[in-house]
Amino acid sequence: MVLMKGQYLGDLRSLVRHQPSGEVVQTDAPVDNEGRGDSFSPTDLLAAATVTCMMTTMGITARDHGWNLEGTRFSVEKEMARSGIRRVGGLLIRFSLPPGLSPEAKSLLEGAARGCPVESSLAEGLSLEVVFDRA
Repeated sequence: MVLMKGQYLGDLRSLVRHQPSGEVVQTDAPVDNEGRGDSFSPTDLLAAATVTCMMTTMGITARDHGWNLEGTRFSVEKEMARSGIRRVGGLLIRFSLPPGLSPEAKSLLEGAARGCPVESSLAEGLSLEVVFDRA
């Protein structure tokens, strides 16, 4: 179990501290939801958590096989649902893997990414597209 503690700062901003490390993240409501958009919104953090979780599971797989993924680039585009309750409607995630990986290595890495715990925790109605650019 990991404990995080936080507080509401007012003006639609919150702060949360990761107790084991002491690292702090501040959130702000996005401009399209009455905020200033000066920091990550909670839904931005969901998107960032998804892509970095995928990268982490690929990193573990790469380390276990002796592959170097340093310099792997990734991006995530978050789209809010256009109707119904306010929620994340879709994520488009792109990875640009380093050159020189075999087709088998790329396949194992893609499988590792798709098995990350955050993706497994996402609501089934969320559209998730993951693209692996083959350098």
